[in-house]
Amino acid sequence: MKLPKTVNRYCPHCNKKTEQKVKIVGTGGKRGTLRRGGIARARLRGLGRGYGNKGKWGSKPAVSKFKRKSKTTKKSNIMYTCTVCKKSKYRQGRRNKRTGKIVQE
Repeated sequence: MKLPKTVNRYCPHCNKKTEQKVKIVGTGGKRGTLRRGGIARARLRGLGRGYGNKGKWGSKPAVSKFKRKSKTTKKSNIMYTCTVCKKSKYRQGRRNKRTGKIVQE
């Protein structure tokens, strides 16, 4: 999906249509490492160490074709910044075929 560098759209702060800059933003941070069920927390408890069968932490077999990643697209978040009042409006994850690219018009 190709996006223009600037778009004319409604700004809720100015209460009118203004020119706004388009920016693609990351989709958010990773989950906390010390959350319940986290691998780091299990390692601190001493799991996956020592001799014998490591179970969940041991070597894994090759991934079968049924367990592969099912999504073919990635959501991209878009940030619109008003050129008049400099306020930003965030538009959450829209799924698109190609990673968003901002294109010179």
